[in-house]
Amino acid sequence: MPLYETVFIARQDISSAQVDALADQFTAVLGEHGGQVTKREYWGLRNIAYRIRKNRKGHYVLFNVDAPPAALTELERNMRLNEDVLRYLSVRVEELEAGPSAVMQARNRGDDRDRRRDPYRDREEGLAPAGAEE
Repeated sequence: MPLYETVFIARQDISSAQVDALADQFTAVLGEHGGQVTKREYWGLRNIAYRIRKNRKGHYVLFNVDAPPAALTELERNMRLNEDVLRYLSVRVEELEAGPSAVMQARNRGDDRDRRRDPYRDREEGLAPAGAEE
């Protein structure tokens, strides 16, 4: 069967539990038509580049799908009819990623970095910022 990656964006004013229920509903639709979701990632509530139906943020969810084209067509039809889904995109791929997606890797890697350096703390540790006088 063909392999697909599908991402959908849900409205910002629904809870993450409702987004999870929505994802379960879409997984069931695929299952009814002979497909399966091999991986599901919730990327969280993220900013959207432009407003979509008065929403500035959205809940992002990624599916790795192994399904026949008819199952994917039915999934997209259900996403189009659901008023909680703002946008969706399905892309056919040659193989599915086994590990976490690039978005999740970036999120995990970003936790290790110190985003805001405190020049006073750096001075105490002997790491004075550039241009600072001792």
